[in-house]
Amino acid sequence: MIHIRNASEADFPIIQEIAQKTWPKTFSAILSPGQISYMLDIMYSTDSLKNQTIHNGHRFLLAYLQDSSRSDVCIGYASYQLNYSGEKRTKIHKIYILPKHQGEGAGVALINRIEEIAVSVGDNHVFLNVNKSNPAINFYEKIGFGIIKEEKIPIGNRFFMDDYVMQKSI
Repeated sequence: MIHIRNASEADFPIIQEIAQKTWPKTFSAILSPGQISYMLDIMYSTDSLKNQTIHNGHRFLLAYLQDSSRSDVCIGYASYQLNYSGEKRTKIHKIYILPKHQGEGAGVALINRIEEIAVSVGDNHVFLNVNKSNPAINFYEKIGFGIIKEEKIPIGNRFFMDDYVMQKSI
């Protein structure tokens, strides 16, 4: 059974650990090792996570799975921002599930919770960026997201993200 809870600054080490375990597996066929390392550093340092939450309005959720010993194990996380850019839409900034737990419902549970929160504040869309070569595109399409545009975003150090923006009405 999956359950979701809000994350706090005390949970940053859990988020960082899951990122370190998921990013190389998720992106090794898409991005260079140098870009993966660079992006992990700029997006998941403790200072960066503090800045995202304190100054940029990002909120994090953690997904837990009860294991056979009846203990809860954190298997994924998501971050989102309500009323993105003053619009009635919520941006999902991050969503990652440990590779061995993908397909068990945690991703859907996280997105469902984000959608519930977004609706509660009057937002009517959720959207996210996804690398054009990421197989997760199929997952997003299955749960109702559609591609609305393409973006190339420079992120520094001569790296850029080559993404689709996918959106879903809620």
